[in-house]
Amino acid sequence: MPAQLLKLDPSPDLADQVYRVLLDAISAGALKPGQRITQEELAEQLAVSRQPVMQALRLLKKDGFVQDAPITHGPAGRCRGLQVTPIDASWIAQVYEVRGALDSLAVRLAAQRRTALDPALITEGREAVNRGDIKAMIDADLAFHTALYRAAQNPLIEQSALLHWHHIRRAMGEALQSAMLREPVWEKGEAIANAVASGDVTLADELMRAHSDKASSTLGAEMIEKARLHSAELPGTARTARTTRQLRGRHLL
Repeated sequence: MPAQLLKLDPSPDLADQVYRVLLDAISAGALKPGQRITQEELAEQLAVSRQPVMQALRLLKKDGFVQDAPITHGPAGRCRGLQVTPIDASWIAQVYEVRGALDSLAVRLAAQRRTALDPALITEGREAVNRGDIKAMIDADLAFHTALYRAAQNPLIEQSALLHWHHIRRAMGEALQSAMLREPVWEKGEAIANAVASGDVTLADELMRAHSDKASSTLGAEMIEKARLHSAELPGTARTARTTRQLRGRHLL
C-alpha cells in the first residue's frame, strides 16, 4: 500500500519565483545590506499576495540573506521586522579560498582534455560589462565558471563550487557597483579559456590562481572599505577592525 502523503500547496512555485527575484535584488544591490524590508511593501511591488512573499522570506532567512532587524520605535510602538543581512567579509574570504582551490583543479583537468569553451561566454560577459548590467555580469561569471567545472568532467567540483555561490553573488553584486572592478575581468577570462583549449595546464593554472587571488583581494578591500564607511555612522567599529585584521592575516588585503 503506498504511503499516505499530504497534498502540496501549488503556491510554492510562486514563492520560489519571489525568492529568486528577491535574491537577485539582494545580489545586485537593489536591496542593500542592512535595508529594512516588509512583507507588505514587497508584495505590493511584486503584485502578489503576502503568502508567497512570507514563504520566500522564510527561505531567505534560512539561507542567511535576511535576518531579524534591530528593534526600533515607530507609530505602532516597538517593532522589529526584517532586514537584508549585512555582508560578512570574513565569511566571503573563506568562501573564496575554497572556490579558488576548486577553480584551479577545474582548469587543470579541463586543460588536460584541451576543452574549447564556447566563445559566447566571453562575449556575453563583455556585453554585460558594457551595459553596466550587474545581474547579467554575475550570471555571465557563473556561466563561465560552470562551463569550466563541466569541462573538468568531475561533477563533484561543480557541486562543491555552487554550494556557496549565492553568497558570492551578494559580494559580487556589492563590489561590481564600482566600475573599476569590471574592466579587466573578461580579458583574463579569455586568456584562461585559450590556455585550457591549447592544453597548457601550467599556464591555465597560473592564470586562474592569479585571477582568483586578484578577485579575492580586490573584493575584500572593497567590502572592508564599505564596512569602514558604514561603521563611521554606526556603533561596532571594533568588529570591523577585527575583520580587517582577519583578512590581512589571510593576505587578502
